[in-house]
Amino acid sequence: MRLTDPDILGILGRYWGYGSFRPMQREIIDSVLAGRDTLGLLPTGGGKSITFQVPAMAVEGLTVVVTPLVSLMKDQADNLRERGIRACCLHSGMTRRESLLTFDRCRLGKAKILYLSPERLQNQRFRAQLRQLPVALIVVDEAHCISQWGHDFRPSYLRIAELREAFPQAPVLALTASATPRVVDDIKRSLGFREPCGEFRLSFTRGNISYIVRHCDFKEPQLLRVLGGVPGTAIVYTRSRRRTREVAEYLKANGVSADYYHAGLQPEQKEERQDGWKAGRTRVMVATNAFGMGIDKPDVRVVVHVDLPSSLEEYYQEAGRAGRDGKPSYAVILATKADRRVLSKRLADSFPPKDFIRDTYHNLCVWFDVAMGEGEGMARDFDLSAYCERFRTPAAVTRSALSILSRSGYIDYEEEPHTRSRLMMTVDRRALYDLELDREADDLLQAVLRTYTGIFADYEYIDEARLAARLGVGLRQVYETLVRLGKMRVISFVPHRSTPIVVFQQPRQPRGDVVLPKEVYENRRTQMELRVEAMKRFVFNDVECRVEGMLRYFGEEAAAECGTCDVCRARQLPASREVSDDEADRIILHIASQIPQGRPISYIQQAGAIPRELLLDRLRVLADAGRVTLTPDFRVIAAESASF
Repeated sequence: MRLTDPDILGILGRYWGYGSFRPMQREIIDSVLAGRDTLGLLPTGGGKSITFQVPAMAVEGLTVVVTPLVSLMKDQADNLRERGIRACCLHSGMTRRESLLTFDRCRLGKAKILYLSPERLQNQRFRAQLRQLPVALIVVDEAHCISQWGHDFRPSYLRIAELREAFPQAPVLALTASATPRVVDDIKRSLGFREPCGEFRLSFTRGNISYIVRHCDFKEPQLLRVLGGVPGTAIVYTRSRRRTREVAEYLKANGVSADYYHAGLQPEQKEERQDGWKAGRTRVMVATNAFGMGIDKPDVRVVVHVDLPSSLEEYYQEAGRAGRDGKPSYAVILATKADRRVLSKRLADSFPPKDFIRDTYHNLCVWFDVAMGEGEGMARDFDLSAYCERFRTPAAVTRSALSILSRSGYIDYEEEPHTRSRLMMTVDRRALYDLELDREADDLLQAVLRTYTGIFADYEYIDEARLAARLGVGLRQVYETLVRLGKMRVISFVPHRSTPIVVFQQPRQPRGDVVLPKEVYENRRTQMELRVEAMKRFVFNDVECRVEGMLRYFGEEAAAECGTCDVCRARQLPASREVSDDEADRIILHIASQIPQGRPISYIQQAGAIPRELLLDRLRVLADAGRVTLTPDFRVIAAESASF
């Protein structure tokens, strides 16, 4: 089905308020509406969602969107409903009642878009239920997850091929922001693309972003200088939850408006901090990679990586959150010599010995008292810290073992299942008058009915803290009363959860029978090793233009050097002249003594035109002799007695 320009533009304007499409969006939409299998490679911020949401509103039937990001699918479904588009989700964190209600809505044509987690496709009964739905379009978001050569391969994605077999008339739209040529070919093969198919890609070049690597010994002072030199909104990425808090506290102690964000926060905390940052009340968000997906804030001026990502795919997506408004922006990496070793250790931790992985599976079954041949479909809350303490295993390596077991099909390990509390009325309005409730329950029920108007038709997210404040009672009282109303079958109440979940995907196997497929272990380890080496080259190669190296990795040739990365900028500086040791000493001491607080090393290098290696060597000599002092924030202060 192909719609005319006014029809497509009318849908875009009616629901999103835009008068035109971004580059390549229209081409992808036209290909999908023509019934062709289509692959879209759009960089972060390129507007991938529009390429399936517009066709979903243009065709009869249901659009199924497979995505691995549960938190993102819920956010997108909520945003679509606010625009008047009927959207819903199916994921492992839902109750059976919620799932059945969602199925009924889709089957009866009361939904246009269904977001689906790939893990649900592993259940044969679930796949049979899907066949009852009027599916017109299948969308595979984060499509690189289906390729064993991709940086985030998920075996559950391979089931999508069965989904398209169930609906042969429905075209497939595969979307990703970063994929090498090998991954692109593997995506099309794994999804069974039919010819003629469409393939559309935007250049990975982001001309308004300057990619900068700053080599340093101490990252926090360097971070302060970066944020001091680039005004405006910023994101700072770290690799651990603890580091997000530490860096944010350091910034606040130095007068920078900052907060932190990671997957371990409660949903209400995430929403509050994200809203504060988007509204400009917080300037800098220090975060793990849990922050950013689906957040379309156009005026981020700088993205700083205090810790290195494991691959250029991850880095490109995270750095690409800068400058979505097209204005000049910066992506800065702070790197020390130790970061090479950190990346190598990360590779080793991600693929522990196979015997350790098998031991983890055996210990997990013992932990949950799963008998041999039993346990299929069993879901349990999982305390990783308690497990590691009992079996004396490192948390990072254990987490990797659980991930490999999940990819191998033995378990489903959901480490970040944070869900908000939700509620639905199970009696109709007339029956409410016949209820005999105590004062406490009646007051709470009335507050719920006044606050959440749609709870007779569907589950709605609720905020217990808001209800407690409205009633002037404690949070625990609200929770216990809601549980009581649920037991009385007045409401269906699903409390929030924040603990990791382990789901056994098959009956318990003997330890010796646990098979780790080559594509899950050996192949992925080889691919991660190649990605880690590419990341090292990008960061520590100070000869090649950063953009040229990154584009080559993604299979694209640059027309010319970018001219804006730190390597290109260094080439534009005047050629360094020959400088003797004595002359270098005199220049350093003269410049450093001009102001009492000294001068930054970078300032001395540029003002004195001293080659970097010579400058660092002479600074060590002068510091050992007591003629200069080197501060933690890389300033050089001349001693009062220093002569020059």
